[in-house]
Amino acid sequence: MNSTERRRILAAAALGRTPGHAGPDRESGDPLHAVTGQIVDVSPHLLIVETEEGSEERLVIAPWATAWHGADVAPGDLPLGSRVIIRALRDGKVVERVWADLTRMTGTILSIEGRRDLHLELDCGPHRGRRSVVIPYRTTGRVRVRHPQLEPGYLFDAIGVREDGVGHALLPATSQPAYPARAVPTPPPAYGGPQQRISGTATWSDAFDCDERGAAYPMVERSDAACPDAEVSCVGLPYLAMGSLLKVRNVCAERAANLPVVACGCMAGRFCDRCVECGTSPRGRIVELSPSSFVELGGELTKGCFNARVG
Repeated sequence: MNSTERRRILAAAALGRTPGHAGPDRESGDPLHAVTGQIVDVSPHLLIVETEEGSEERLVIAPWATAWHGADVAPGDLPLGSRVIIRALRDGKVVERVWADLTRMTGTILSIEGRRDLHLELDCGPHRGRRSVVIPYRTTGRVRVRHPQLEPGYLFDAIGVREDGVGHALLPATSQPAYPARAVPTPPPAYGGPQQRISGTATWSDAFDCDERGAAYPMVERSDAACPDAEVSCVGLPYLAMGSLLKVRNVCAERAANLPVVACGCMAGRFCDRCVECGTSPRGRIVELSPSSFVELGGELTKGCFNARVG
C-alpha cells in the first residue's frame, strides 16, 4: 500500500465513510490500456517492449495504428531503444497509438538565449526544479505564434522529444497566457459544496513516476503538499487533501475514472487557458494527469489537453 492509499483509507475511517476505489468508470465502455517501456524489437506487425518492471510485453500492431516520434511515423519505423507510451486495446495486447521519446516542458521562463536555436531555462515549480529546453530553429515560428512573450517571468508550455537528456520543443501545448506567472487572475467566489462538478481543462505532465496513475491538483493546502506555491488557480476549486480520490471525466471521449491526488498541481494552477479539443472549455486547468491516466481517459498526448469535468 502506498502513502496516498494509506492516507485515503485513514481519512475515510476518521470521517466514517467508504474510501472508494481508484480506476476507470465501468460505464465508459471498453477500457483503454496505457503500456509504458522501452522498445527492444519492432516490425510492421509486432512491438516488443521492456516494461519498467523488467518484463517483456509483446503487442500486436493494429492495421490502423499510428505513431509519433517528433512527427507522425509508421509504428514499424520507430527506433529501437525509444521510450514509449502505448494506447492499447483488448486487455492491452493490441497497439492503437504510440508516442516515442515524448516530453512536455511546462514552467516559468527564467532566461532565454540564442539567435537560431533558442535555449530556455524554466522554473517548473518547487517539486520539479529547473529544466533546460531547446526550441530548434525549424519550430521557432510555430512556437512563437502561440508564445509571443518569450521573456523571463512568463509561462511556457510545449510538447516535444527528449534527445540526449534535453527537451526539444516542437509543438506549443497552449496559447501562452498574457499575464506573468505571478499574476494569475483571481477565481470567482463561487463554490457549491463537495458535490459540485467543475468544468475546465485537463492536461498531462511527464513529471510523474513511470506508469503511475494519478493526478496533480492545484488546490491542495500548502502545509499538506509542503509547497509554498500551492493554492493558486483562476478556477473556484475546493480544497482537497493528498490521497483524495477525484472523479475526472473526459467530456470529449465520454470516459471517466477515479484518480488519487498524488502531487501538488501548483504549476498547472497558474495557467488560466482553455482547451478547444471539442468545443471550448471554461478557463483554467483543473487537473494535471500522469501520461498513463491521460491516455486511458482517451486523451491524445500530442494535443496536450481535453475538456474535463471533475467532482
